[in-house]
Amino acid sequence: MASTYGEDASKSALRSAYQAVETQLAPAHAERVDREVRIHFTAMKAYQKAPLILAYITYRNEMDTTAVIERAWKDGKRVAVPVCDRGKLVFYLIDTLEGMRAGSRGVLEPNPAKCTIVDEADLADSICLVPGLVFDAEGYRIGYGAGYYDNFLADYPGLKVGLVRTLRISSNPLPHDDHDVPMDVLVSDGSVWMCNRKAAE
Repeated sequence: MASTYGEDASKSALRSAYQAVETQLAPAHAERVDREVRIHFTAMKAYQKAPLILAYITYRNEMDTTAVIERAWKDGKRVAVPVCDRGKLVFYLIDTLEGMRAGSRGVLEPNPAKCTIVDEADLADSICLVPGLVFDAEGYRIGYGAGYYDNFLADYPGLKVGLVRTLRISSNPLPHDDHDVPMDVLVSDGSVWMCNRKAAE
């Protein structure tokens, strides 16, 4: 796992450092790495069994999720992406990436007036792909600091998965608070790491 940052580093310092690292990644290399992540993710038994994928739309230098979403549709799965509504994430089913609008912080999101909200009863068998700037071996992450995902994941009953380039995996524990929710699985271009083996089985 690649990182020189220790657990004593602040979240804001780590956030700035990893944003700088990603801007140096050549587009062709990023595309190749993202393809490897996608191959490992779609080979997982949990992915193959899940009827619903809660995805996110790529923001800034995050791993590109467009191909993941399109593959899920091809595999007959339903896909939902979030809208931030008064500080809460609400997932809406989509069947196309066209017609997205700019939401909070400029992140693309679906138009709730034209989409159906995900039924909470369907969440138990779903996979939630969680964005992050950096992850550690225990599944903790540092995102952009808004806390929307941690609030959602606190009561989320499905499988929490971080799709992550190896450059974004820290070899040291990341600072985290009581409200931070770790991933069950990390899927990188190099491997699939079970942070919570019981949840991932």
